[in-house]
Amino acid sequence: MEHEYKWAHTIRDKAKLLTRVRRIQGQAAALEKQLAEEGDCIAVLQQIAAIRGAVNGLMAAVIEGHLTDHVVKEPALEQRQKDLEVVLQVINSYLK
Repeated sequence: MEHEYKWAHTIRDKAKLLTRVRRIQGQAAALEKQLAEEGDCIAVLQQIAAIRGAVNGLMAAVIEGHLTDHVVKEPALEQRQKDLEVVLQVINSYLK
């Protein structure tokens, strides 16, 4: 039962998250094609920016679900603190 609760937000939001991942894959494939075909540098830069925005959106969605399910709704204070520490480490690593 704990396992289901622990990953509830990624299971609940699986379709939306997978849609975001597939969009990122499509954007990365387009970037690869632009580079392989020696595309315009402005288009390459725009594609990189679009990929970064999509990855940031994915990260924000997963962090929001994590904070809601594991920090806000978690009944045990000690577990909330552990879950918060983990997500803060990930955020700090991501922002470097």
